[in-house]
Amino acid sequence: MEWMLLLLIGLVAGTIGAMVGLGGGVIIVPALLYFGSEGIILQEISPQTAVGTSLVVMIFTGLSSTLAFMKHRTVDYKSGFIFFVGSGPGSIIGAWVNRFLDVDAFYLYFGVFIIFIASLLFIRTKLKPLTLNREKAMLRTFTDKNNMTFEYGYRPRAAIMISMFVGFLSGLFGVGGGSLLVPVMILLFLFPPHVATATSMFMVLLSAVVSSGAHITLGNVHWLYTLALFPGAWFGAKLGAYMNTKLESNVLVFLLRIILMIIGGRMVYQGLIG
Repeated sequence: MEWMLLLLIGLVAGTIGAMVGLGGGVIIVPALLYFGSEGIILQEISPQTAVGTSLVVMIFTGLSSTLAFMKHRTVDYKSGFIFFVGSGPGSIIGAWVNRFLDVDAFYLYFGVFIIFIASLLFIRTKLKPLTLNREKAMLRTFTDKNNMTFEYGYRPRAAIMISMFVGFLSGLFGVGGGSLLVPVMILLFLFPPHVATATSMFMVLLSAVVSSGAHITLGNVHWLYTLALFPGAWFGAKLGAYMNTKLESNVLVFLLRIILMIIGGRMVYQGLIG
């Protein structure tokens, strides 16, 4: 029963994570804490262990989905590496700060963070992109399967500073950074949603390797849970990447904000009732 549940959690996390670029951590971490809260189905674990376990699983989720997105040529590798310059160090700091959070505080802060990101997506059309100063921006182009060309871009310094904060949250909450990075790419840098999702999963792979290493060093990984979650997450990521290529951009954004609102609301509720 325990292994079947973990396999299902991994499958759902991998599918949703790859489909909208979240990485799957926003599914795995709350699920491990929820089903382990009473010790009935899963063994009760600390938020730190849930985060560390999630990040190790996301290495495989990120790799699986990145390989799938490579076939559709939607990964912006150059942008991914630039963002990683900031997210790598940030994830290590986040992993260190994570050990000071208790369960209720973790739930509350995580939930508020998720709801905030979802709220940004509701007002995305009213936000001004940072690419208006074309002289200082690194401009990129992408042509989709319908031969429509999109132009997007960012200032490298701003991208690195933002990604450092994203990396910090990744190490702190075990969410892979995609829950913040995808909205940032879409809202501030005008990334096409499909490119934002694929590039985010590439970033999830890179940042998960670094931040999970920090959590492994701190002893925050439940290895049996990791082994049980891995198969579902791997195949789910491939399924999610395939579904991503079949959905329209507006549908992806709609799914992203609905999923985030549901998860965030649940986490805040858990944090408040203790």
